[in-house]
Amino acid sequence: MPTMKTYRPSLILCLALDAVGYFTYAIPFLGEFGDILWAPVSGLLFYKLFGGWKGALGGFFSFAEEILPFTDFVPSFTLGWIAQQFSFNGFQSKEKFHAKAQSNAMAQRG
Repeated sequence: MPTMKTYRPSLILCLALDAVGYFTYAIPFLGEFGDILWAPVSGLLFYKLFGGWKGALGGFFSFAEEILPFTDFVPSFTLGWIAQQFSFNGFQSKEKFHAKAQSNAMAQRG
């Protein structure tokens, strides 16, 4: 069974992308226009960086967070990075846990 390689973006990249979202308000009166431009880019980048259904769901929320007023403070890329770290470091589904345990048991047998 082939496994899909999952890209793991760095924390620095995620912080930088969140900063871009914050900086759309740096220029007075252009903040909302900047959000209109940044929102679809943010959603697409989130999907491409995190991939799969989690990337699609996160991309939707990243888009919504940027397009809605007064929500720019939410660090969506950094939250995605944190969620990905937990999913890679032990918080696995039952199926993955049992499959890993079974392959470890088979490897110990011979």
